[in-house]
Amino acid sequence: MVRIENDKGTISITSDVFTNIAGDAATNCFGVKGMAGRSRESGLVQLLRRDSMSKGVFISFDNGGSISIELHIVVDHGVNLNALCKSIISEVSYKVSSATGVPVKKVDVYVDSMIID
Repeated sequence: MVRIENDKGTISITSDVFTNIAGDAATNCFGVKGMAGRSRESGLVQLLRRDSMSKGVFISFDNGGSISIELHIVVDHGVNLNALCKSIISEVSYKVSSATGVPVKKVDVYVDSMIID
């Protein structure tokens, strides 16, 4: 949890807020099919439904009041992975920091699967 204090009071932001914003920003990028989740039993990667996409997002709180974000995604076949990941990093950093006021230290993107239509 991040606490922001000022002369008018305190704002507490839980990790759920960050995961929802980051998951939404990532899945709105062209070429992203959705967030990825790994089954504990089989170890297989699965495409998460929109209502459980936060399971593919992991937030860690850094000492300086910033956060680091880890995203696990499923992509469309044929997309330029380098360009897509750069776009995701930029979009997620911007959306999270502008919505919460909390600086994003880093965004790590893991492409766990590719869907061939």
